[in-house]
Amino acid sequence: MSTKNTMRAISQDVLGGPEVLKEVQVERPVPGPSEVLVRVRAAGLNPTDWKHRASGLFLGEPPFVLGWDVSGVVEAVGIGVTIHAPGDEVFGMLPYPFGHGSHAEYVTAPARSFVRKPAGIDHAEAGALPLVSLTAWQALVETADVRPGQRVLIHAAAGGVGHVAVQIAKARGAYVIGTASAGKHEFLRKLGADELIDYRETDFTEAVRDVDVVLDTIGDDNTFQSLRVLREGGIVVSILPVGPEELYEEAARLGVRAARMLVEADHAGMRAIADLVDKGLLHATIAGTFPLADAAEAHALGDTGRTVGKLVLLAD
Repeated sequence: MSTKNTMRAISQDVLGGPEVLKEVQVERPVPGPSEVLVRVRAAGLNPTDWKHRASGLFLGEPPFVLGWDVSGVVEAVGIGVTIHAPGDEVFGMLPYPFGHGSHAEYVTAPARSFVRKPAGIDHAEAGALPLVSLTAWQALVETADVRPGQRVLIHAAAGGVGHVAVQIAKARGAYVIGTASAGKHEFLRKLGADELIDYRETDFTEAVRDVDVVLDTIGDDNTFQSLRVLREGGIVVSILPVGPEELYEEAARLGVRAARMLVEADHAGMRAIADLVDKGLLHATIAGTFPLADAAEAHALGDTGRTVGKLVLLAD
């Protein structure tokens, strides 16, 4: 049981499968200058969580507490914080990758990692949005500058990033093409997708032409193949930040552009996302919610790669 100075958290001592995750008691953090302490109500899970659990990725060897998505209530503020106060309901993404730790009862982070939670959604949905929404926003808006009437291809459109990206691209006035298995097409049509490709039956490079922007969430050969469906001057934005340098050479040869990006915590981006939510233009689809103690079960489901939308841990 947690005390005033401790909290529950999901940690691991070794790299591996979901079974390495365990609930532990750790010291409750204290907010430093320009930081806030947030009582976590909900925390989304993302593929980066299972990748870090299994390989360490950017974080190296455990022990560590994973999680970057947060929705909760400000418990205390550090010196110099003026934009939040105790009792405020907030949501946001912890600084990626080294600001991890939201899969716990409390978390500290820079105050400007958070914005007010939209009143029209609950903590579970708010906790599902930050990382995927910032990823899609930074890829489509800030990197690719999607404009009305442009043709945007989104790979794995029913996934966590994908289903949010469909909505953001539509909010920007784009014509949206998505790849997904046939069983997910109706879901994506309801989100606004204009054209859908069953990647199991159809080679997207034969079905699509003259695309302005491709959002690649898959990587490897998919990124290279995506260059071939672009119009002259178009851009592929991959959210897999590491890969062969030949990608840029091939893009230049074809007269198109390529970018690899890593999501960043961003106050202005979170405000833009909250505004889309308030206007009814963006929502997260929840594939499942799990108590904090059942994090391993949630990771096992995430490992399948077959979920539609987001998995969320509830820390209440």
